[in-house]
Amino acid sequence: MAPSPYVDDARDIKEDNPFESMMSRFDEAARLLDLDPNLYTIMRWPNREITTYVPVFMDDGHVEVFVGYRVQHSFARGPAKGGIRYSPDVNLDEVRALAAWMTWKCAVVNVPFGGAKGGIICDPHQMSPGELERLTRRFTAELIDFIGPERDVPAPDMNTNEQVMAWMMDTYSMHARHTVTAVVTGKPVDIGGSRGRRDATGRGLLIVSNEAVKKFKLNIPDTRVVIQGSGNVGGTAARLMHEVGYKVTAISDIYGGIVNEKGLDVPAVLKYLGENKTLEGFEGADRITNAEILELECDILMPAATENQITSKNAHKIRCKVLAEGANGPTTANADKILADAGVFVIPDILANAGGVTVSYFEWVQNRMGYFWREDVVNERLADIMVASFNDVVRFAEKHSVNARIASYMLAIDRVGSDVRMRGIYA
Repeated sequence: MAPSPYVDDARDIKEDNPFESMMSRFDEAARLLDLDPNLYTIMRWPNREITTYVPVFMDDGHVEVFVGYRVQHSFARGPAKGGIRYSPDVNLDEVRALAAWMTWKCAVVNVPFGGAKGGIICDPHQMSPGELERLTRRFTAELIDFIGPERDVPAPDMNTNEQVMAWMMDTYSMHARHTVTAVVTGKPVDIGGSRGRRDATGRGLLIVSNEAVKKFKLNIPDTRVVIQGSGNVGGTAARLMHEVGYKVTAISDIYGGIVNEKGLDVPAVLKYLGENKTLEGFEGADRITNAEILELECDILMPAATENQITSKNAHKIRCKVLAEGANGPTTANADKILADAGVFVIPDILANAGGVTVSYFEWVQNRMGYFWREDVVNERLADIMVASFNDVVRFAEKHSVNARIASYMLAIDRVGSDVRMRGIYA
């Protein structure tokens, strides 16, 4: 008999390594599902990892070479799907983890994509628009044989935006000799983007938070919300939750946060942030650090900044009823048990922030059919999928007596594994 392929549950993991955190949850979910060992062996590994070295003429005339990655984790359910980030901190393990999370995320919300992720090691804040355009176009050209509407569909992520997607789409189209809008999502609406895409991740967080409020019989006006992050995800979630009556008591940017237990005037906060590029100096609230904001007493805590914010070092200080993960991987695997023991209901990232990929799927569909939907139609269809997915995860958790995070992994692995089994291995 062949030895079991499952990784030892008691192994030590590097807590700050998002790939190891992701794999520890995958391993636990696979064991609980009693996943076929052959399927387990296949699904542990990405389909393809691409490393490319991207030469770029800088504005002063010298050439800089940037390292770029694209990891395509799975094609079992359809084309790979996932964002591209520009950051000095990009590394291959991070991209591997994010690509796998995209596979599980797409499966949880049952859209026909696999997972991918990309990144370039650079500091976009120190680069001119011309340098960023040349970097983006050359990186796209390096990936030209690996991306496409039927292969791999990139999207914006950290420090990339609609303009970057427009450059990618145009570069791909120049090589194809015709316009191919469906090669990326997150584009400007005028060149094939979907209405509602910009707000989609934040709106998805609102939708799953509403479902959690129903589950625990909370009252929206009395529900205190703390949000770490104020970018496209955190800022949008804050605005939308304020609009429907939640009491947003704290929010932060990269420099720190502000808190007012009586509730923040969110439109005023976001206006101030837009004008000053920082929350520092905002009147009507007290300053607080990004570490302290996570430890505030609240009903819903929404980490919407970056990975590894809640760890074994601070998880015991978390004082919320519901943790809705707006960022990818904000909670480490080592923190999960601490939160579970404290009775915190975690809406995991692969469910909570799946609004973005869901509307990206809508954009891809609209591009391929050449017909675009009204924003209210996009939002209605997003709500249908997010509510159904939340309930799927809760039912799976109750059926298997596990927490929502492991239930979401089990649900995703079950769906992907079923498709891998049906497709078989081409040899």
